[in-house]
Amino acid sequence: MLTPVLLSGGVGSRLWPVSREAHPKQFQPLAGELSMLQETLRRTSGLEATAPLVVCNEDHRFMVAEQLRQVDLRASALILEPAGRNTAPAVALAALRAVQDDPEALLLVLPADHVIQDVAAFSAAVSHAIPLAQQGRLMTFGVVPASPETGYGYIKCGDALGDELYDLERFVEKPDLDTAKTYVESGSYLWNSGMFLLRADAYLAELGEHNPAMRTACEQAMASAATDMDFVRPDAEAFAACPSDSIDYAVMENTRLGGVVSLDCGWSDVGAWSALWDVHPGDERGNVVQGDVMIDNCDNSYFRSESRLVAATGVENLVVVETADAVLVAERDKVQDVKNIVARLKTEGRPEHSLHQCVYRPWGCYESLIVSDRFQVKRITVNPGERLSLQLHHHRAEHWIVVSGTAEVTCEDKVFMLGEDESTYIPLGHKHRLANPGRIPLELIEVQTGTYLGEDDIVRFDDQYGRSD
Repeated sequence: MLTPVLLSGGVGSRLWPVSREAHPKQFQPLAGELSMLQETLRRTSGLEATAPLVVCNEDHRFMVAEQLRQVDLRASALILEPAGRNTAPAVALAALRAVQDDPEALLLVLPADHVIQDVAAFSAAVSHAIPLAQQGRLMTFGVVPASPETGYGYIKCGDALGDELYDLERFVEKPDLDTAKTYVESGSYLWNSGMFLLRADAYLAELGEHNPAMRTACEQAMASAATDMDFVRPDAEAFAACPSDSIDYAVMENTRLGGVVSLDCGWSDVGAWSALWDVHPGDERGNVVQGDVMIDNCDNSYFRSESRLVAATGVENLVVVETADAVLVAERDKVQDVKNIVARLKTEGRPEHSLHQCVYRPWGCYESLIVSDRFQVKRITVNPGERLSLQLHHHRAEHWIVVSGTAEVTCEDKVFMLGEDESTYIPLGHKHRLANPGRIPLELIEVQTGTYLGEDDIVRFDDQYGRSD
């Protein structure tokens, strides 16, 4: 049976300021109403397949679970990487999990942050490649080039194995423009999509032959894995010994079992803002506009607003992206260099490289509205049925005003309910907890006052998400 494996460990720094370390691009609705992770999940639901395996960062575990819940889908397991080790170990963890249930499990490995516009063509290509994969071929999806693109790696196809099926001759790194033109003109090269179809046991065998240290470390990590609900936690110490490498370098460039299936489906890895300009239909002057944007006399530009009006006049070939706490302006052909800005933010210790103004937590999210000396105002949203930890603060007091929904408040030995337009005061040093017993999201305004308002001024006594001190 086919088992989708979604790889959801990327950061997507080239899509800053929307994609950030704490809430990267796969969790964002960049190409439609659903997040890219949800779009990938929906894409696999049309296949004859088991529930997917999702490999993700430990810090993103509740975000992944919530996004699955929102589209009424459930993963067979969420495998939480103790540390990032690139795609080859991530696929190995999924393969080791899959063979526990089905020794001949067939894995459809998909990055969770790609766009596919023609889902029917994608599904047809998967079905077309299944017979070869079942025979032990490690199949990769090569995308028919729409242009001589320098931002993608390429695959050189060898002998034909069938209609639109080829032997894998070699992988090629991202070329310069002239080289890319010769690749496209030759007809023998396809874009490297980073998607694979392979038997779990065949992949593990090839990994053991070409990178035995990686396979051993992954086996040891999974042998000592802890399971908590749908979460599978590989042993951190064993996984720390695992080499870091991509599936291309660790296996596909070395195996003699590689195969390619040609894919023409409107694919993009959305590696930069220019890719979203390509994906979305533009106006008659080539402009793509998202959000509250007003433009005049502009050409071939991408504008995105998330929290306020963005206005532009007389510009061309620009990318302008606005969020609540940052604005990016770049030439459309220089957007790959956004990663340099992110690196500088990180070096200077600025939170904007990692956190949005709206910060997601297992129970919901909070958004800082006003930050000043000795006081801070936040908007807090608690999802139905969720609750924060039992906690106290040494340096601040809090005022809570319910905007919508119902709040269950614990303050020392008292437990009481608050409805809309009702409020309460949590004194400094008092143990307290906030919960949402209702069926709709709880929204409230929190006013913090005190000498120190940092998020690290929290002592947790009880927490259902495993964060107790």
